[in-house]
Formats: sequence, C-alpha cells, structure tokens
Amino acid sequence: MNLTMAVLTITIILSCILATIAFWLPQMNPDSEKLSPYECGFDPLGSARLPFSLRFFLVAILFLLFDLEIALLLPLPWGDQLAYPTTALLWAMTILILLTLGLVYEWTQGGLEWAE
Repeated sequence: MNLTMAVLTITIILSCILATIAFWLPQMNPDSEKLSPYECGFDPLGSARLPFSLRFFLVAILFLLFDLEIALLLPLPWGDQLAYPTTALLWAMTILILLTLGLVYEWTQGGLEWAE
C-alpha cells in the first residue's frame, strides 16, 4: 500500500508540473497569417464551399470501413484462449466474408474507379 501511494503521488505531482510547464512555456504571438483561416501562406483563390467529388467521398468511406476491419479483427489472437475458440473464428470469418462481399459489390458497380 505504501509503494502504491508513493507511485500515485509521484505520478500526480509530475503530471501537474508538466501540465503547468506546457501551459506557461509557449509564447503566444499570433500574427495576421496565423489568424487567417488558411495557414498555407497565400490568399485563397476560390470559395471554400465548393462541392467535392462524390467518388472521393466513397473512396474515403471505403478506406474507413477497411480500417475499421482491422480494429474488429485485432482481438482475434486472444480468441484461442476462450472456452470455445471456434466462436471467435466464426465471427472473424463472418466479418471477413461480409467485407469481401461488399468489396466485390463496390468493384462490380464501379465504385473503385477513380477516373472515368
């Protein structure tokens, strides 16, 4: 109990010191370029409200979907420690088959073609 309280106290004190230093250390001298909505160094040439391509949106959604697949399959190596490891394998195969069917559908519909 004594070691736990010492570690907790050191952690809290160190966190407070680092947060205080991070708050007071940086110098805030914003200029007109930093306060502008575009920080790229030149004035905007057109409106920022122009619509973008729907194909770009679809490819971005597909990327997020397949990125989510990795997060769903991440606990799979620990599935063999369950009472019934075949259940984890069944769910993993279900996710992979569903995503494969979705990819085949998008491919056949032409959703993956960037240029026409």
